[in-house]
Amino acid sequence: MSASRITTSLIRQAPRRVTISSTKPRKPSPSVAPPRRFLNTDTAPVLYSARATVMGARNGKIRGSEGLKVELTMPKELGGDGGDGKTNPEELFAACYGSCFQGAMNLSAKQMGITMPAKPEDNLIETTLHMVGDLSKFDLGVRVDMLIKVRGVKKDDMDKLIEKTRETCPYSRAIKGNVTTNITVEEVS
Repeated sequence: MSASRITTSLIRQAPRRVTISSTKPRKPSPSVAPPRRFLNTDTAPVLYSARATVMGARNGKIRGSEGLKVELTMPKELGGDGGDGKTNPEELFAACYGSCFQGAMNLSAKQMGITMPAKPEDNLIETTLHMVGDLSKFDLGVRVDMLIKVRGVKKDDMDKLIEKTRETCPYSRAIKGNVTTNITVEEVS
């Protein structure tokens, strides 16, 4: 088999990752990629530090440096008891990622001259973290689905805004290449 056939075969077998979806077809991206940001997190100045203490793992509690008090439980789907008024790391990650993405999106919109809605209920992000894999083999990972609903922003502007936000959101940058994040934009009129 020739080298080009082997390469073509390997490319066909390579996993494909779709990272953005929309309710409408997207225009092709320009051929010139935006400049890549480089931040050396080892040497960058610290702007803020959050601290949390975990006791008892998935069936324990978390206490944070800013007053966070959370009781944890293992979800029933993962073999635990579940429980009202308690949460788990997956739910916390979904909440943190969604709020961080929304904050980065609002800052990016301001930089881009895009006017975001004034009412909080007109700018929503629903984030779902899926625990995936094989629990019996302890071969686990996560996948994220993010549904963005923003009233009054044109689709083209939203597409550009989401691309910019993926480049600037600290959570998106931290998990890039490790966690698939599927983003769907739902137009709200």
